[in-house]
Amino acid sequence: MILDTIELCPAADPSATLIVLHGLGADGTDFIPMCDALDLSAVGPVRCVMPRAPVRPVTVNDGYRMRAWYDVFGTDLQQREDEAGLRESVKQVHALLDRERARGMPANRIVLAGFSQGCAVTLLAGLRYRQRLAGLAGLSGYLPLAGTTAAEQHGANREVPIFLAHGRDDGVVPMARGSASRDTLAALGYGVEWHDYPMEHSVCMEEVTELNRWLLRVWA
Repeated sequence: MILDTIELCPAADPSATLIVLHGLGADGTDFIPMCDALDLSAVGPVRCVMPRAPVRPVTVNDGYRMRAWYDVFGTDLQQREDEAGLRESVKQVHALLDRERARGMPANRIVLAGFSQGCAVTLLAGLRYRQRLAGLAGLSGYLPLAGTTAAEQHGANREVPIFLAHGRDDGVVPMARGSASRDTLAALGYGVEWHDYPMEHSVCMEEVTELNRWLLRVWA
């Protein structure tokens, strides 16, 4: 299944692709302003791809149907994880990455990024992808199924650059969960660039600026 996407294509022949996965109950359109705010002209035209997660009932929201990459059973994100939903989203994101490659974009020119749930799927899918990506960027999220990472990580992305950022006052995904994910990845040998900001579960301009700098470096 290829996900529905919203795309910003500045040229017929882009030099890189940025794929951004939205958070729970959101939509790909939420990240059009962020993509518009990035200045990536130094690396040439960049195609921005913002997929829409499937609509599904979400347990923590009384079964209300909304766009979600996986189900959330409760406020403790570690206690019980929707492994089936997570793994289905990995397949969908891998299919999206494969489509970009089929369109002529080398895997090492693709950055996979995401916010909140989108961050979780970014890390889960990116570390398991069979072709080396340019980088993984996670905003206000965490590493899901953390105990499986060492066994399931793919050698192609063993040294992929990782950007992680989090709000110190995040009440949805506490920063402690984000920093624990950072530490887990670092212990496995990944190079993680970490930033935190005085904000809640959101994105700030300073964060976008740091992400912009990081993107320019991984695409240099």
